[in-house]
Amino acid sequence: MTTNQNPQNTPDSPAPQNMVISWVLNAMGAPVVALLIYIGGLATLIAETTAWVWRSVALRRVRLGRRGLYTQITRVGIHSMAVIALVSGCIGVILALQMAPPLDTFGATDSVATIVAIAVVRELGPLISAIVLTGFAGASIAAELGTMVVGEEIEALEAHALNPIRFLVVPRLIATTISMVILSIFAIIVAIGGGHIIGVLILDITSATYYNHTVAALDLTDVLTSLWKAGVFGLILGAVACYNGLKVTGGAAGVGRATTYTVVHSIVLIVISDLIFVALFYRLGWT
Repeated sequence: MTTNQNPQNTPDSPAPQNMVISWVLNAMGAPVVALLIYIGGLATLIAETTAWVWRSVALRRVRLGRRGLYTQITRVGIHSMAVIALVSGCIGVILALQMAPPLDTFGATDSVATIVAIAVVRELGPLISAIVLTGFAGASIAAELGTMVVGEEIEALEAHALNPIRFLVVPRLIATTISMVILSIFAIIVAIGGGHIIGVLILDITSATYYNHTVAALDLTDVLTSLWKAGVFGLILGAVACYNGLKVTGGAAGVGRATTYTVVHSIVLIVISDLIFVALFYRLGWT
């Protein structure tokens, strides 16, 4: 006499929990692989750009167009200064107004200058500049390069033995990096100036007192780490914008997607890199 066994109860059938784990791993596999491919593409693009810059500056084998670089710095940096000034000034005013009441409780209203200086120089100056520049210039770079891809202009460059990395990516990456550092300095000055206006006009802090507290709160390490972060943020922004722009597919709709992805990816990577920098600087005792 034979007995029918349920296949689900046989020793060879997988347990339900193993099936769930397998499904989760399969579901996570594709996004993880896509993320690794994306990061690898960014790293490759940065490496190729660095190689071209090295050949131009150190080995002097190729020339980088100064006119194109100047044009990109003008478009990326100078045209963003008004927006950076507005946002940074508001940040300085907001910080001063928000910190004044609790500090006044302890009779330390003068310390508003200290808090504004530390917050702006160490963190908000580079970060706010990066976020503003992402929406202002990053999207523009991605859209421009994406339109060139759709219009087959990249293929035309390659057909004439012109490397797109050298002529399109290198000037934009250098421009975003240099512009980010300069704009961060500009943003820091404007934000501290905004806090100074509130301190003098509303909080009855003298200009000399505000200046002395600001200078006493900062040292050279704060400034150097801030500029270092700004340069890395600019490099990330330029790499993401150029990479997404050059990988456009699907016509005009693809250009729109590349623009959106550039803004989102840049902000996420910039914030993550900022977190890494803060943790590293804290570990090294630079904060």
